[in-house]
Amino acid sequence: MNAVSTHNLTKYYGKSRGIIDVSLSVEQGDFFGFIGPNGAGKSTTIRTLLGLISPTSGSAEICGRNISEKRTDILSDIGYLPSETLFYGGMKIKDILRFSADLRKKDCSREAKKLCERLEVDTSRKIDELSLGNRKKVGIVCALQHKPKLYILDEPTSGLDPLMQREFFALLKERNDEGATVFLSSHILSEIQQHCKHAAVIKDGKILVSDSIKNLSHTEAKRVTLSGINKPPEIPDIKDITSTQNSVSFLYGGKPDILLKALSTLTISDFTVSEPDLEEVFMHFYAKEGNGNDNL
Repeated sequence: MNAVSTHNLTKYYGKSRGIIDVSLSVEQGDFFGFIGPNGAGKSTTIRTLLGLISPTSGSAEICGRNISEKRTDILSDIGYLPSETLFYGGMKIKDILRFSADLRKKDCSREAKKLCERLEVDTSRKIDELSLGNRKKVGIVCALQHKPKLYILDEPTSGLDPLMQREFFALLKERNDEGATVFLSSHILSEIQQHCKHAAVIKDGKILVSDSIKNLSHTEAKRVTLSGINKPPEIPDIKDITSTQNSVSFLYGGKPDILLKALSTLTISDFTVSEPDLEEVFMHFYAKEGNGNDNL
């Protein structure tokens, strides 16, 4: 059974595009990345999955339960972190955590204490006193303290410093190793490449591709960097050229023997050939689809 399944899920805001025919399958126990720039439709997809907004058409299931029919049951098994964490003003953090646990009718005090210690959250402070990053940490504790089966996290690391980001992903890995499913929305490609097993790319509300990180990262093109010159060889199948005074880098998708023959005629001090990173693959999918205007 899949943790998340969507079938032609579509949402319009009047005449404005939200998401169009989004079809995804996320297996239980997966660590799944949802990639796209701001406005691509990531948050609309997530809010629709949670029942916070109603789909225009299509359907979706969370752990086999229809989102339109079993919303309350579904939410009890989800740890949700929105991209912007907002709380009732004037409340102390300890009261916010207790309130969040009470909504699920669970005693989460022991787990909340562990999480607060790891994320360095002072529960005696009021929420109004906190910075963006510290409010985000409170949101993380609220999402994790009841140890749900599924985590849906929308741009979860915005506002966190690098040390807290590392601790946050360590927590997610532990939960994933215990069998929980993680659905992580992000526009930070390095996060997806480092932590996720599978991912989907979304643009203009439409899914461009969904596959394993290994398959997404594998292309026939190679990243070639040459030292000692600042122009690439004059051969076909070269693109994405960047250069400095003493080096040039480019993506090459042609035959290796043509590249090697061209390099043999140049005076270079060093060279490297490597797989392109996920960011370059991501831009490749976006370039293939042409330029569009994301407005949501």
